[in-house]
Amino acid sequence: MPNIWRRASLGRSFRWLWAAYAVSAYGTGLGFGAFSVVAIKVLDAGSAQVAALSSAGLALGALLAVPLGPWMEFRAKRPVMIAMDVVRFGALASIPLAYWLGVLSFSQLLVVSVVTAAAKIAFTAASGAYLKTVVPAGGLLVASSRFESTTWSATVIGPPLGGAAIGLLGPVTTIVLDAASYLLSALGIIAIRAPEQPPDPRKTRTRRWSDVVEGWRYILAHHTLRRFFCNTILVNGLIMATEPLLSVLMLSRLGFPVWEYGLAFAVPCIGGLIGSRLARRVVSRCGEQTVLRVFGTLRACWPVGLAFIRPGLAGLVIVMATELGLIICISLFNPVFATYRLNNTPTDRHARVLAAWSTTSSAGIAVLTMLWGLLAQLTGPRAALALAGVLLLGTPFLLPTSLSPGLPRLQQPRENFR
Repeated sequence: MPNIWRRASLGRSFRWLWAAYAVSAYGTGLGFGAFSVVAIKVLDAGSAQVAALSSAGLALGALLAVPLGPWMEFRAKRPVMIAMDVVRFGALASIPLAYWLGVLSFSQLLVVSVVTAAAKIAFTAASGAYLKTVVPAGGLLVASSRFESTTWSATVIGPPLGGAAIGLLGPVTTIVLDAASYLLSALGIIAIRAPEQPPDPRKTRTRRWSDVVEGWRYILAHHTLRRFFCNTILVNGLIMATEPLLSVLMLSRLGFPVWEYGLAFAVPCIGGLIGSRLARRVVSRCGEQTVLRVFGTLRACWPVGLAFIRPGLAGLVIVMATELGLIICISLFNPVFATYRLNNTPTDRHARVLAAWSTTSSAGIAVLTMLWGLLAQLTGPRAALALAGVLLLGTPFLLPTSLSPGLPRLQQPRENFR
């Protein structure tokens, strides 16, 4: 392990925050795909219903989360994070309870999907703003990289164990574990003893419409963030939109066994550990601007290879190599960009900017997933995968050619000076 990682000590508050994030990340990994499994195995849902469950949850959850940004901005972030964890725990726990009582319905799955999506956006925005208060500016890249590596390690370990648990103990097992992880996360955040600076009481009253859109206003006024915003929304949306199509192509059209399909996506996630561990060293050697430009470009070059999958070992190798390259580039890009975004957003806009970013990302993924599902019905999954890959090749042109030297000067809302 590089010495720079050994020397990085971010304090007790960060360790509790990281532990809370880790336990919820592993819970999410264990519960990966659990809603689809329950919908198919328990409620006999068809492919259209499963797609609607995923897309509607993201879209409606994003819509519900829109007013949460300004609501959170001028409130203490820890109570918001704890509340969102408790909300997710309660929503998810209702599913196994209804299943054991014999009253589980597709409508309940849909409602829970929407509620958990909205709570996730709110938690992400609050935790991102809170992170900057517990970690010194020089430690933000290390902190972001640790979160990134935790995400990928949970992705490597969680889904295979979750699949085994479902096979042994039943379809709602991983939902129980996922729900419990949010309760443990809330307890971890409660254990943080460092006092949080209280918000200005003059700013906690009902917000105006201008505050609701302030996150987007700031992003669009910042030349560099605006270009990153357009780039990341499109890249994330196109990558996520192809996942259901790849499942259909591999499992239905090409006849890959389920275990090979799972292996094809679990093993490359090791690349996420590699990339996130290398992020700080690469930035030190090459510079932040070079890392964002180079790996922001490279992450768009891999998915087109998925259109050339063939049956058998050769096809499996293509998927694994493509996903490995993609994930290494993403895991190098993400923590560096997250650090840049935090450093280039004023403290009084953190929650609104992060909420606007997460809301738009979720909505974009939902819309593109539905569009690519319809496209695959007309052209077949391979052609739809190829088109997404070609469009991704154009996304590097949206990246900024240079990083802005500082924060843009925006007119503050009048009420902030009252």
